[in-house]
Amino acid sequence: MNTTRHRVPSSHNDNHSSVAAVASAVDKPPSSGTIRRAIVFLLLISFSCFVFYRSVRSSSSSSSILSRIFPSFDSFQSLEIEEPSLEDVLRRAATKDNTVILTTLNEAWAAPGSVLDLFFESFGIGEGTSKLLEHLVIIALDAKAYSRCRELHKHCFSLETVGVDFSGEAYFMTRSYLKMMWRRIDFLRSVLELGYSFVFTDADVMWFRNPFSRFYKYGDFQIACDHYLGRSNDLENRPNGGFSYVRSNNRTILFYKYWYGSRIKYAGYHDQDVLNFIKKDPYITHIGLRIRFLNTAYFGGLCEPSKDLNLVCTMHANCCFGMDSKLHDLRIMLQDWRDFMSLPFRLKHSSGFTWKVPQNCSLDSLRRYDWIDEEESEPPRGTEQ
Repeated sequence: MNTTRHRVPSSHNDNHSSVAAVASAVDKPPSSGTIRRAIVFLLLISFSCFVFYRSVRSSSSSSSILSRIFPSFDSFQSLEIEEPSLEDVLRRAATKDNTVILTTLNEAWAAPGSVLDLFFESFGIGEGTSKLLEHLVIIALDAKAYSRCRELHKHCFSLETVGVDFSGEAYFMTRSYLKMMWRRIDFLRSVLELGYSFVFTDADVMWFRNPFSRFYKYGDFQIACDHYLGRSNDLENRPNGGFSYVRSNNRTILFYKYWYGSRIKYAGYHDQDVLNFIKKDPYITHIGLRIRFLNTAYFGGLCEPSKDLNLVCTMHANCCFGMDSKLHDLRIMLQDWRDFMSLPFRLKHSSGFTWKVPQNCSLDSLRRYDWIDEEESEPPRGTEQ
């Protein structure tokens, strides 16, 4: 009888064969073609990563690229770059009684070495004024002004207007100037509607003392003057819109709406002229607005300088056409203040120290705007706000 024998493989032999096969594979060097393919693949991956990185950094469509790859990127991005609302900015800067200090800036006035730097300098050398910067909100009218504000200050708000470029120098009484001034009036109305009182100050107003003690207790709308006749309630005073103190209430909200609406009736005039037209209007009497004009002894300017530096709170570079002239006189004004403050107390009250300005600025310089036309050749370098 034939017997069939089945051979059962030994595990020891199998292990030995597997190890031998692996060793053979390791010892066998890869072909040059395989190496070249691997190198090319790695180079392609590296180049693709580099191109993607550059596109994300510099391309305006980077967010759309990331959105296609990461669907949740849009919502994440909006959280990252969302700017604070106006109400948030005002709340952070406000005093206990909901009052803020406001100024507006465009690129020309915010540039290094320009008006903004001198504005901050005045707060630094004034008496008790540096702490007021905690309540200052800078309203930037263009992207570069907003960027510069963020470099220097913590309370900034971007007020760019769709379809309007406010970044350049706005020459006195040109169309750009008028648009800028009326945009400002409309914005101030919105601040009042949010429940915030404000001191509005042009950036070419130098702050030498805290002005709040000089405001009238019962005035709703208080404004500085180019020319002050001696009585705060005299409607013949010549107001200047570059400095005002306005309390938030129904009367002032209605007044700012009426003021802004009057730009249509008085087309071609700036806000300050229109204020002169409407200040005696029966509607102002009807709403009960209490107007007060601020004494130039405390709130002076180059139109009518404060005579006593022991009293002055602010000085405005008004009655001045041209950036170069404005900066020249502002620098002299700041040096005058330093010289005055360096005097011994006794001499401050007896020396008869006065301003050395105006020099390059004058009322005559403003008459030049009569011949300026935006459609003609570029006017001399300068701004007026």
